[in-house]
Amino acid sequence: MSWQAIGIFDSGVGGLTVLREITKALPQEDTIYFGDTARVPYGTKSPETVARYSREITSFLVRRDIKLLVVACNTASAVALNGLKREFPIPVVGVIEPGARRAVAVTRSGRIGVIGTTGTIKSSAYTRAIKRLKPDACVLTRACPLFVPLAEEGWTDNQVAHLAAQAYLQELKDAGVDTLVLGCTHYPLLKTVIAETMGPGVTLVDSAEETARTVAEILAKKKLLRPAVENGNHHYYVSDIPAGFIRVGNRFLGGRLEDVYQVDLDNDGEEC
Repeated sequence: MSWQAIGIFDSGVGGLTVLREITKALPQEDTIYFGDTARVPYGTKSPETVARYSREITSFLVRRDIKLLVVACNTASAVALNGLKREFPIPVVGVIEPGARRAVAVTRSGRIGVIGTTGTIKSSAYTRAIKRLKPDACVLTRACPLFVPLAEEGWTDNQVAHLAAQAYLQELKDAGVDTLVLGCTHYPLLKTVIAETMGPGVTLVDSAEETARTVAEILAKKKLLRPAVENGNHHYYVSDIPAGFIRVGNRFLGGRLEDVYQVDLDNDGEEC
């Protein structure tokens, strides 16, 4: 089983930041990434719909013989993770619990900020995860919806990005949080401007980095790591035409995006 790939899925392109951190931490591992670009965004869908989409994609990836699944979508992690763990016989990792664990580990004051999409913030998933680990934590949240299009457009360190960060984050800064969870897979691309806005006294928690660390720990514990001398191969699938995914994905991965294939989940994942 150690030679099997790691499966990763997201509603679109954002999960590539999780893929990037996994390939940094585990360059020897093969990966299979699925972006549900035909049905993005998930945050506006009902929990039942997101759970159904997640099962369909997981079934597609499991048929490709993966050894571990990463749910790189925050919305799917919030509403579908437990169901996937019950239904499929492989380890399943979300992005919320790793970020929450790291935030609790590094906070000094217990005042933790969380930023994410409107859907993720409304779900309160990060707040619940942090409170389970540290019941006395003070968790303050803020939806930052403009950060996603800014990241996809590549506007990550210009005047627009700085103004948006100031508008979104000033309230959290004034509230004295000492830790800020980047609760969306797009937000690591804006890490520089977020850090400058919050100041040096605030520790940023990148859920993508923490998820990669969790994946490495699970595979090591289960003795499923490939030999370190290997070089991993990476395969990409989407549910809509690949052109837009490739354009934005190259921005997320630094121009390293390889062949991307469109598949039809309604026809057992046949390539289009």
